Amino acid sequence: MHRFHTLTLATAALLLIPALPALAQADASRSIHGGGIFVPGWEGRIDTRAAQAGQSVKDDKLTQEGDSLHVTTGPAVTYWKPVDRVSGNYTVSATFTEPKYMNLNSHPHPYGIVIAGNNMGTNKETELYCEAYGNGTFIVRGFGPQPFQMNGRGEENPAVHKAPAPGQPVTQHIAMSVKGNKVDCAINGTVVATYDRSQLVGPGKLESTDGVYGIRFAHNTEGIVTDLRMTRQ
Repeated sequence: MHRFHTLTLATAALLLIPALPALAQADASRSIHGGGIFVPGWEGRIDTRAAQAGQSVKDDKLTQEGDSLHVTTGPAVTYWKPVDRVSGNYTVSATFTEPKYMNLNSHPHPYGIVIAGNNMGTNKETELYCEAYGNGTFIVRGFGPQPFQMNGRGEENPAVHKAPAPGQPVTQHIAMSVKGNKVDCAINGTVVATYDRSQLVGPGKLESTDGVYGIRFAHNTEGIVTDLRMTRQ
């Protein structure tokens, strides 16, 4: 009886194996019809893995609607304007609205502010971003040029707004500030993370906290960006 039970468990495990790749592919990056960058002066770069899979910024879509930017992704993407370069002490902020929470994905995906961008659009690109999810969590990560994590896979914070339900709107105001040797991320008026410059700049991380600023969206996400601005401290 014991041997039969063991074989049954082993057989069940084998039967589950073919389903694993399907689960992994369930959230593969889409390709947005009619994609591309349609706002003068803006550039973009998708993440390396998506590029290696044959995707490009034409699989995402950036348009302008009045004073707002409308982003719809396929692959995860960073957008910036090369002229938007800043140094010293500064704050970059914007308001992000997800009109229909999770309308292109099966679980929350983030979006937010990018600062400290250098060598943009190349394999040596470095940048730092703070992004919010519509489920009340946020994440701080960078590329240097390999990805590096500052708060793991993200963490909850009561300052981050939660969508009432899938398909409902949720809005976040996100700001990243460089002040002396400190870099802050504030969401909806509350500082949710602070790092020493020494934690961010160096081999394998940022080239500098000076650089271009912009916005970033994870894959399979749609959002509206308003009031993107930089102020000097």
